[in-house]
Amino acid sequence: MLPDVLKGDFRAIARLITAVENESAQADAWLRELFPHTGHAFTLGVTGAPGSGKSTLVDRLTAEYRRRGDKVAVIAVDPSSPFSGGAILGDRIRMQSHSLDPGTFIRSMATRGNLGGLARTTADVVTVLDAAGFDLVIIETVGVGQDEVDVARTAEATLVLLVPGMGDDIQAMKAGIMEIADVFVINKSDHPGADRVEVELSALLTLSNRADGWKPAVVRTVATTGEGVAACIDAVEAFRKFQESSPARQARRIQVQKERLLELVRSRVARQLLGRPQGAELLERLAERVAARELDPYTAADELLALGRDGPGE
Repeated sequence: MLPDVLKGDFRAIARLITAVENESAQADAWLRELFPHTGHAFTLGVTGAPGSGKSTLVDRLTAEYRRRGDKVAVIAVDPSSPFSGGAILGDRIRMQSHSLDPGTFIRSMATRGNLGGLARTTADVVTVLDAAGFDLVIIETVGVGQDEVDVARTAEATLVLLVPGMGDDIQAMKAGIMEIADVFVINKSDHPGADRVEVELSALLTLSNRADGWKPAVVRTVATTGEGVAACIDAVEAFRKFQESSPARQARRIQVQKERLLELVRSRVARQLLGRPQGAELLERLAERVAARELDPYTAADELLALGRDGPGE
């Protein structure tokens, strides 16, 4: 399967992504083999509140990047079904115009309860797509609120969408959103209030002091018609050029990998612990005691960690 993935075979890519999402026993080994083939794709995150037009803009961005000759992959992260665990919205439905394009791969991912706007395995899926030869990987977040900052730890550039009339002039003041945006996009800018959002956002940006020295661009788009999409991509490209000459670029990459390594350690510790019968049983007993207020959660966590330190049981 891996040779086919490296050749860019869509069916092989889809099968491997499914294995990664399901955390199959062989997934880690496959990802290890693919990693030396990565480092070529540029990752672009797109986040914003529900109704801001993320999917429509991603569809237009994909079309424009394809027109410019790039091979594009899209990861659309959707809320999980509480029953099946699968993706509810299925943003691929909104991007059917690219379904027959051999240079565009679109995949929906369920969050499976993960917070921060992304699925836990999103970074691993990016690894697969990077190795498969895509020039650009666009990551569209869930769009559930102001805590969607994980995308900045995965993508090399982040677009934050704001929309007139949705209180975005207030939401933009939130420190997390202000700090993760490399480009602000005022979408639906043909609606009343777009001028006000741009003026207030520009005023806020004069107060920002990013460590890398970049001042986020502000662009206006109407994604439904494609207006401003080319300017949006130009703003992203300007940021890419800035990053190439910025001494802070390597520091950002190292920080991203620190976060990823810590997340891998956390997930592996939990998986190893719960993979043993005594681990799952102990978790159940401790949870019952904490729920009954017989034990505090901190002591319970220490007991779980102690079991992990003891090594594999009999």
